[in-house]
Amino acid sequence: MKSGKAALVLTGGGARAAYQVGVLKAVSQLLRADSSNPFPIISGTSAGAINAATMAVYASDFHKGVRRLDRVWRNFEVGHVFRADTFGILKSGSHWMAALALGGLGRYNPVSLLNRNPLRQLLSNHLDCNEIQAAIDGGFLDALSITASGYTSGQSISFYQGLPDIEPWKRVRRLGLPSKIGIDHLMASSAIPFLFEAEKINREFFGDGSMRQGAPLSPALHLGANRLLVIGVHNEDIGERKQVVDYPSMAQIAGHVLNSIFLDSFDGDLERLERINNTLARAGKGRLMKPNIGLHKIDALVISPSEDLGIIASRHLHRLPRPLRFLLRGIGAISKDDNSFVSYLMFDSAYCKELISLGYADAMRNKDELKEFIDVKHPYSKQT
Repeated sequence: MKSGKAALVLTGGGARAAYQVGVLKAVSQLLRADSSNPFPIISGTSAGAINAATMAVYASDFHKGVRRLDRVWRNFEVGHVFRADTFGILKSGSHWMAALALGGLGRYNPVSLLNRNPLRQLLSNHLDCNEIQAAIDGGFLDALSITASGYTSGQSISFYQGLPDIEPWKRVRRLGLPSKIGIDHLMASSAIPFLFEAEKINREFFGDGSMRQGAPLSPALHLGANRLLVIGVHNEDIGERKQVVDYPSMAQIAGHVLNSIFLDSFDGDLERLERINNTLARAGKGRLMKPNIGLHKIDALVISPSEDLGIIASRHLHRLPRPLRFLLRGIGAISKDDNSFVSYLMFDSAYCKELISLGYADAMRNKDELKEFIDVKHPYSKQT
C-alpha cells in the first residue's frame, strides 16, 4: 500500500473525456460499496474540469458521482453541448461569412464557430456547485482545482476551492487563486479556442485551460498531493514518420493544433516528473530532499487510451447531425485519413459508450496497480 495524499488529475479533450468515465467506473468497482471519495484533491482542465467538478460535488458518495457521470455521457447528443440544428449552423455560418465578406462587423463580429448555450443550461440544471463547499466542510474533499487560460494576461490560472490553509501560488505564467467554483469556471476551462466562446471571470476573458498550461500536474501538487492518478485522453503511440507527397489537409492541421493544445504539455510534465523522481532515486534522499530545496518523490499512475480515439471517431461520423457534418466538411475537418479534430466534438452516445468501455478495460488491465494506489486508509472513508 502507498501512503500520502492522493489527487485525481483529469486532462482536457472535449468529447474524449468520456474515456475518463470508464476509468472512474473501474476505480468505483475496486472500492468498497460504502467508500466515499478516495481523492482528497481533484484537479481538472477543459472537459476534464466538468468531470472533476462532478466528482467534487459528489465527494461524499464516490459511487453516486461515477454513476451520474456515466448516465450523462452515455446519453450525450451533440445538441446537449452546442447548437447543431440546421438553423443554429446556418446562423453561425452566415454570421462568419458576412464578417469575412464585409471585412468585419465591428462589435458584432462572431466570437466562436459554435454556440454552447445548451451545455451551460445542462450544467446549470444538473450540477449544484454549492455542494463543493459542503464536501469540503464535511471532510470529504480538501480542494478542487479548475484551470483556465487568460486571453489578456496570457497566464494559466488555476482557480481552486479548498481548505482555508491552502496558500495561493505564483509561478512563471501560472497562478493559483482561491475562488468559489461555479458554472462560469467550467465553461471557461472547456472553451476550445475558435470553436467555443470565451468566458469572462472577474476582469478577464478565459479560454480552454489546456492552452499555455505548461505544468498540468502542478495544481494538484500545490494543493498538497504527493500521489497522482492521471487519466489521459490520447494514445501514447507516436505517429510514424514517413515520406509524404500530398499537402496536409485542413483536418490534419486542425487535429494537429488541438493535439498540441491538449497533449504536448501533459506529456512533457509527466516526463519532467519522471526525471525528477529518477534524480532523487540516484542521488539518495539526503541533500535533494532538504526543505530549502523542496524536491520529493511523487508517485504517478497514468492511465491513457490503448487505442487511437481518432480512429474510433471515424466509425461514428455518420451519427453526427447532418448540418454539423456539412459544416465540418466545409472547413475541411472531416477526412478519410485523420479525424483527430472530430474526435474532440463527437458528443454522441455510441462514441462515448465505446470510449467508456475502453477506459474501463484499460483501467482493469492495470487493476493491481490501481488497487495499490487507492487502497489506503484516509480520513475520507465513511468507516473512519
